[in-house]
Amino acid sequence: MSNKQTKSDVILIGAGIMSATLGSLLKELVPDWEITVFERRAIAGEESSNEWNNAGTGHSALCELNYTVEKPDGSIDISKAIKVNEEYQVSRQFWSYLVNSNLIRNPRDFIVPVPHMSFVHGEKDVTFLRKRFEALSNNPLFHGMEYSEDPAKLAEWVPLMMKDRVLNEPIAATRSESGTDVNFGALTRTLLAHLKSKNVDIQFNRHVDDIKRTSDGSWELKVRNADRGTVERHTAKFVFIGGGGGSLHLLQKSGIPEGKAIGGFPVSGLFMVCQNPDIVAKHHAKVYGQAPVGAPPMSVPHLDTRVIDNKESLLFGPFAGFSPKFLKFGSMFDLITSVKPHNLVTMMAAGVKNASLTTYLIKQVMLSKEKRMEALREFVPNAKSEDWDVLVAGQRVQIIKDTAAGKGTLQFGTEVISAADGSIAALLGASPGASTAVSVMLEVINKCFPQQIKTWEPKIKEMIPSYGVALLKNPELIRDIHTSTARTLGLTHDVWEHEEKTPAFTQ
Repeated sequence: MSNKQTKSDVILIGAGIMSATLGSLLKELVPDWEITVFERRAIAGEESSNEWNNAGTGHSALCELNYTVEKPDGSIDISKAIKVNEEYQVSRQFWSYLVNSNLIRNPRDFIVPVPHMSFVHGEKDVTFLRKRFEALSNNPLFHGMEYSEDPAKLAEWVPLMMKDRVLNEPIAATRSESGTDVNFGALTRTLLAHLKSKNVDIQFNRHVDDIKRTSDGSWELKVRNADRGTVERHTAKFVFIGGGGGSLHLLQKSGIPEGKAIGGFPVSGLFMVCQNPDIVAKHHAKVYGQAPVGAPPMSVPHLDTRVIDNKESLLFGPFAGFSPKFLKFGSMFDLITSVKPHNLVTMMAAGVKNASLTTYLIKQVMLSKEKRMEALREFVPNAKSEDWDVLVAGQRVQIIKDTAAGKGTLQFGTEVISAADGSIAALLGASPGASTAVSVMLEVINKCFPQQIKTWEPKIKEMIPSYGVALLKNPELIRDIHTSTARTLGLTHDVWEHEEKTPAFTQ
């Protein structure tokens, strides 16, 4: 036991993209605040933020079919797609501010242009994609999207996917050149290096064992120092729990009523990865298809160009799986120890409701490499097993809570849970996560610092010009933001360069 006790204004738990983003925002807003970061691993961004633990898609709903839903009347609901796209524009603005302020030197280290595409086959899905394109292409957020059912055009866009393909049913694709590939691991490390230079205390190999409220309203953390085997006490006025899947346990330990009746459902993932330069050179896009029946939304199959350390590779997946761990480096007891008296009924209801999902995950776990190759050949018909290796991705923990839809509802997406007084907040959930980190952390700031937000607003608008503005009501602002951030971040293709009176449509 150590008698060491320290005080901070802010404690951030977890050295991933979320804490790195919140810390960077707060350091710009209140430079004199003392901020401490605790990370259980030896380096930053080793869990969900790590570049090999996610697909690196700059999620902007350009290609993800699960963000657009066909309603009973046959029309396409694009509201979620609009929300995700707007939130990604917020991230691009903040990253651009950091580049323009010389706080990030080389954006190429973490973001590069890669076209985003949707690819479907069969009459039903082709009809859906056509309607989706028509709904999105009239929206300025999706300016420049192209659509084609012409195999020759698709062969230009994705030659690897079209070579040796048997064309016995209709096929179609959309393409957006404004898509991006983001190395969230590199971005996390860059942001934390910047914070360290601003005297933020970043401590690795630190495991937060407990969180409790003190008599003066602060929070005291019991932190185990894995290097020395000692236990230290750290207090702060505000605590952010951004520990990925590990956030749920810490939220429960805080004892705040807002954290009651919430559970977590862990989903693991695998990718197939190809690093054969001859094959990699034949594909340059992130191509998303339709999810299999019964699959969770995060299991939408996609074939991605990845750019990591200036080297391109291809990823295909994800193949879902089940592990009781809440973190990739977590414990096999994570799931069972998250079940408490206050969430037991919620968790049991979720188990009954999601029996088919559990069956699907078990089947995914049992897949052989050759079975995974068969799924890959839906995208790359002539894929050879020797060119592709299995890569274990990060763990995701989906939120389980009671909603208007009933007890034990499995939630997809991210959610901020905060105390009524704003003194503590936790981030739960998964995709689109990292891509929308700036919007999510602004939500934390709004929820937890309501007294200061008015004072901070001018600085926030300096960092994020669209803050507080409905982008859809300001198409000129959308254009200005898109072109300026593209220029600053080195995203050379500007979809606004060639104005078109009608959408580009080939059939």
